[in-house]
Amino acid sequence: QVQLMESGGGFVQPGGSLRLSCVISGTNLTRVDVDWFRRAPGEQREWIAQISRSGSTLYADSDSVQGRFTVSRDVAKNTVYLQMDSLQFADTGVYYCYFPRYWGQGTQVTVSS
Repeated sequence: QVQLMESGGGFVQPGGSLRLSCVISGTNLTRVDVDWFRRAPGEQREWIAQISRSGSTLYADSDSVQGRFTVSRDVAKNTVYLQMDSLQFADTGVYYCYFPRYWGQGTQVTVSS
């Protein structure tokens, strides 16, 4: 059974950092491209980044993500990470990992002073 489980969210002040984790069970990271999405309050879900089955990365063509967020993985742990630096109020939301047909339950990130 395939499952995705995010963790690492929480409260952080502007300018701070968080690292989100997505542990995947039921398949292997070398077989799937894994995406990170977020949904800000009152907004639609937004794609942020992807790490492919080969390990290459893609990021949203957005000034709000480029240069601040880094996606990576540990194949041995079957875990994908999203390192988020210089966090801003606008980064508040629920963050999800995904690959086709499967979503995690999400982890809440709140940027607040």
